[in-house]
Amino acid sequence: MTNAVENPVKTQAFIKRRRGLSRDSVERLMNIVSPVGLLLIWEVCARTGIIDVRFFPAPSKVFQVMYSLIENGQLVKHSWSSLQRLWWGILFGGIPALILGVAMGMYRGLRVVVEPVIAATYPIPKSAILPLILLIFGLGEASKIVMVATGVFYPILINAMAGVLEINKIYFDVSRNFGASRWQVFRTVALPGALPLIMTGVKLGVGLGLVLISIAEMVGAKSGLGYMIWNAWEILSVETMYVGLITIAVLGLLFTLALNEIERLIVPWKSSR
Repeated sequence: MTNAVENPVKTQAFIKRRRGLSRDSVERLMNIVSPVGLLLIWEVCARTGIIDVRFFPAPSKVFQVMYSLIENGQLVKHSWSSLQRLWWGILFGGIPALILGVAMGMYRGLRVVVEPVIAATYPIPKSAILPLILLIFGLGEASKIVMVATGVFYPILINAMAGVLEINKIYFDVSRNFGASRWQVFRTVALPGALPLIMTGVKLGVGLGLVLISIAEMVGAKSGLGYMIWNAWEILSVETMYVGLITIAVLGLLFTLALNEIERLIVPWKSSR
């Protein structure tokens, strides 16, 4: 009798697991199919004359140019330069933003002091402060990294603070009643509880970082995807411009997919919704 009861339960659990896996597989497949479908529509429109190929060349022609740039190493060199700057910018902007954002969520006094400054400086267009950054840090690598760090800082900080404020106050009370230190509260309550919104902030920050590194590389740089796009515009090489734009789009897609996988691992309760 026990086996008869247990077997249907096990069967239902197995079916739910299979359904969950199937749903995840479909979602991953759709992440790939949607951009490919857009490229196919673009190709058809270019070949049938619906769009002007002088400004919107067919993807097949763009990919031919991309292949030649990969073959001669130019695309790899420019992509690597941009990725290095993006990486350091995320580190220098994201880590302080994470710590300060969680601390602002935990401590009302700190939030009262810092939040007005964040509210005042966040709306300033980051591209508008590029001349000031160039004036302070020069035309070298530092100005590019600072540009990315500035853009990454705000989304992560704001989302980290909001994530901590969303945590039920009872968890903080329980931790304090058990004599938890500030570091223990930070590590075991505030940080894990805010992770869903922190991951949202990281995704926004990385996307904004890609935008800002491209802008920064158009001024005073001799390498990077932004430099490649600007240089292609100067010599009217439209296909090369699209190669740079598509490369940035592919990088953005890969970062999103990677962050989604990381989110599934460290925030499993969110991905199960």
